[in-house]
Amino acid sequence: MSTTDWTFASASEIATAIGQKKISASEMLEHYLARIEQHNPALNAVVALDADNARTAARAADEAIAQGHDIGPLHGVPMTIKEAFDITGMPTTWGLTAYADNIASSDAVAVQRYRQAGAIVFGKTNVPASLSDWQSFNPVYGTTNNPWDLERSPGGSSGGSACALAAGLSALETGSDIGASIRNPAHYCGVYGHKPTFGIITSRGHMLPDWSGYPELDIAVTGPMARSAFDLQTALAAMAGPDDIDATGWQLALPDCDRAALKDFTVGIVYTDEEAEVDSAVQEQLQALKSFLVDAGATVREQHTPDIDSADAHETYLALLRAATSAGADDAAFADLQERAKTTDAKATDYVSRMIRGTTMSHREWLYRNEQRHRMRLKWNEYFSDTDLLLCPAATTVAFEHNQQGERWERMIDVNGKPQPTTTALFWAGYSGHVHLPSTVAPIGLAESHSTPLPVGVQIIGPQYHDYRCIRFAQLLEQHFYRFQPPPNYS
Repeated sequence: MSTTDWTFASASEIATAIGQKKISASEMLEHYLARIEQHNPALNAVVALDADNARTAARAADEAIAQGHDIGPLHGVPMTIKEAFDITGMPTTWGLTAYADNIASSDAVAVQRYRQAGAIVFGKTNVPASLSDWQSFNPVYGTTNNPWDLERSPGGSSGGSACALAAGLSALETGSDIGASIRNPAHYCGVYGHKPTFGIITSRGHMLPDWSGYPELDIAVTGPMARSAFDLQTALAAMAGPDDIDATGWQLALPDCDRAALKDFTVGIVYTDEEAEVDSAVQEQLQALKSFLVDAGATVREQHTPDIDSADAHETYLALLRAATSAGADDAAFADLQERAKTTDAKATDYVSRMIRGTTMSHREWLYRNEQRHRMRLKWNEYFSDTDLLLCPAATTVAFEHNQQGERWERMIDVNGKPQPTTTALFWAGYSGHVHLPSTVAPIGLAESHSTPLPVGVQIIGPQYHDYRCIRFAQLLEQHFYRFQPPPNYS
């Protein structure tokens, strides 16, 4: 078979083909490099290449096959990594000009583990500046476009990752997520992404030089992105577990999923919320999924959610999110926010007020919010006592048109004919984010309400540490309902 036949294959399928000598790692690498040369100028998804070292690694992978050596689950699979992860000898800038010359001296732990599993890491994909947007543009590398419509965002902050997968420029990816940075790009580009349970994957090597990345930043996680939910399982198994410090005292043992078929699942499903109205184009696809699940024999409970007030959950998430990211503000910016906090209404519910309060709150206030978080965790645990998963939107709309003017909360998107700040969609990021829960985004269809059909994904939320339950459900959807579809101009 030609390498072209493997362009959009899953990473697991490519690894099997390499192991069976149907294709070679070197051929597959050259194929993706050629596609990058052809398609990346219009997309700007891959922003840095390590082709020479990758070619050396690919030749070694092929030699290992020839000699009959034991190989890993991703042996010979060419993959890219989000720019924010360190790769030896490559820049890690987070899209900031101040770090344009920052060259990593070692691999992030995630990169190390992918290499140990046999993957060939050959490049880096684009991000927004400071990883702080649902678009992926920055002054170092420029703007990444959505392969379904070049005038639209691929999402952020793992936007380059999702774009590269969807356009067939790479076989596997890894992103990071504190505000849906894995989940919204997967939804916008029609690929799979998994936000793992908080703390099960170390983020060491996913930090700028000023920060060690240890211990983990509150809420933030790193996780796999792929064209198949089966790859999510393989990649999560490769990535997960403590680093060398924590491994002295603990080991990870995630439970397997014991549900074999869709009919074995009891799921809740929610289509929208007063805190973050969801566009009808997204709701319609979720309704279609619900109908399919009922026909498949699953128990589906509509509008069935934990006993948690949505407004309280959103307020708590934004407070903890902005507290977690407050260290990113320099002294002058933080001093300005402290001044603004003095005149900010303590009960105002607009994003700016919540952002200011969260960024500047005292440690005592943070402890109160943390207490609220853990009460919500108990409510979620009670919810999952008789419900396997909760299905909900990943964002309020399909991928929106590029808009780089003003601040994020000033940029509007159309939701059911009404303007909505792009930051409102953070509600669906926080749904599982601050309470430590795993969630997988899987594509479920195309919205036809625009001139170009655009992908829609579902967010699959599970109990803490039941990551494989979320992924298993996504696998069953992939097998029986809807699977990854290449964008028309890249197939």
